[in-house]
Amino acid sequence: MSEPTDQPAPGLQLDEPTRRRDQRAWCWYDWASSVFPSSIITVFFSLYLTMVARNGALAAGQTCPTRNALVDCNISLFGWQFPAGSLFDYLLAASTLLQVLVLPLTGAIVDRTQHKRRMLGLFVVMGAGATALLALVTGANWRLGVVLFIVATTGYYASVVVYYSVLPEIATADERDKLSSRGWAFGYLGGGIALALNVATYLGRDALGLSQSAAVRVCFVTAALWWVAFTLHPLSRMRSYRTPQGTERGLSVLLGGFRQLSGTLRNARNYPLTLGFLAAYLVYADGISTVASVAVQYGSLELGLASSTLIGTILMVQFVAFAGALLHGRLAGRFGAKRTIMGSLVMWTGVISAAYFVQAHDDLQFYAVAVGIGLVLGGTNALSRSLFSQLVPAGREAEYFSVYKIGERATSAVGPLVFGAVGAATGSFRPAIVSLVAFFLIGFVLVSLVPVRRAIRAAGNPEPVVV
Repeated sequence: MSEPTDQPAPGLQLDEPTRRRDQRAWCWYDWASSVFPSSIITVFFSLYLTMVARNGALAAGQTCPTRNALVDCNISLFGWQFPAGSLFDYLLAASTLLQVLVLPLTGAIVDRTQHKRRMLGLFVVMGAGATALLALVTGANWRLGVVLFIVATTGYYASVVVYYSVLPEIATADERDKLSSRGWAFGYLGGGIALALNVATYLGRDALGLSQSAAVRVCFVTAALWWVAFTLHPLSRMRSYRTPQGTERGLSVLLGGFRQLSGTLRNARNYPLTLGFLAAYLVYADGISTVASVAVQYGSLELGLASSTLIGTILMVQFVAFAGALLHGRLAGRFGAKRTIMGSLVMWTGVISAAYFVQAHDDLQFYAVAVGIGLVLGGTNALSRSLFSQLVPAGREAEYFSVYKIGERATSAVGPLVFGAVGAATGSFRPAIVSLVAFFLIGFVLVSLVPVRRAIRAAGNPEPVVV
């Protein structure tokens, strides 16, 4: 077994007190940015945009007989007509496509210039600014919402790439699992508190003198303010930790980024073990994202649970995931990130299997399954982030993390397709939910086949004591 790694990773020249301060500040960006996926994507914007799109169809003289996304009034974009209820699903796909084009170049430019503080601030302003401007989406003006949401999601995911790439620069090999888990836990806690405040605003709209539409638009603004305000602290501690790889200025930076990206794509073939772990992650991450996205659908349509139960469950999972992420960090310190991830995937398999047996209208059984999901939800992702940071060559973290996020986003449609296909074929969502077990079983097998310690050495990084 290797000796403890007391020295910083290559390129990390921080004394311990400075490192600790930077690590505490770094975690606050998880807290700041989690408001966007929890409040905007998961809860408020999808239903609000659908309502505005239906208003647009009604204004055009159509009749909207139902709120079923498959049997709904049609809207038109660039001559293409589709149901208003499907708009948000298509919007997610379009935003993902744009990120596939933008994020790799972003990562290359970040690594080439090392202006991580400046670029994180830029992407936060871009994402949070577009989020605040969603308050202007009213009446039938759903097209403005489409444009602003694409800008907001691009800013969010680009900022996450920059944020992830800082992890190896402020933490030694033995600190990363605990730090990543702490950051992810902070994210769920912050996202949960922000969501609770926004839900309280929405439910208490009558007392505040707000209409339903106005209450949602207030939530857009408060989410943006939360995002910006809590980003100020991590920005205050962030600096250039490494020497820039290029000397370009202006538009030359963009050309240099293209050259760097091209080199990275060629160079990645020299790290097959890193790509092997990435492939495993993409499989089980698709399962995780699918469970998160279809849980409300399963609870509503298959189990017949009330909206209040489902909203309460979403809030509860945020806070349980806080504890779960911290627990995963402790377990990784004892058993290593790889073993802890594999144990988490076993638990995912058990929890999803248990969801098959939840009885209709049984709130307590649904809550019990949700607690199980919360315990593994944050921790699995947190340790995947820290382990991947060990497997990428120093100085190219942003480029590789851009591929990490793109792969995660690009493959996230497979799970919902499997869920929908099995549900359609069987006429029930129970077989559909249990079919997702395959993603965790396959992911378990693929992770087990990756010789992590050898992969870390191949990337030229110091080995942690336990992996």
